[in-house]
Amino acid sequence: QVQLVESGGGSVQTGGSLTLSCAESGNFYRSNCMAWFRQAPGKEREGVAAIDSDGSTSYADSVKGRFPIPKDNAKNTLYLQMNSLKPKDTAMYYCAGAPFQAVGSEWHNFEKGVFGYWGQGTQVTVSS
Repeated sequence: QVQLVESGGGSVQTGGSLTLSCAESGNFYRSNCMAWFRQAPGKEREGVAAIDSDGSTSYADSVKGRFPIPKDNAKNTLYLQMNSLKPKDTAMYYCAGAPFQAVGSEWHNFEKGVFGYWGQGTQVTVSS
């Protein structure tokens, strides 16, 4: 089984930065696509950023240019570098993994069920 464990959430003021981490563990398996999703209270879970094993990336328009998604393959750790944060970025952030490359798909649509592995989530709160 694959386990994904997020960390790095917290509270920050508008314009601040946070870096989320997602450590992947498990035997004989590594995700070929990893992504970050977020879910604000009363809203649907939405894709934020994704990266395939070949380095291809995809971003939601709302975070493009602000939230790079680097991955350290040696450490099996995915990051989300959140810059220029806004109150509307406030949400629970989830790490997700899939056994195939998915950047070219509708990965961002949670209802499509592209990702089979999920972390427990980490809260990000941005105050004005």
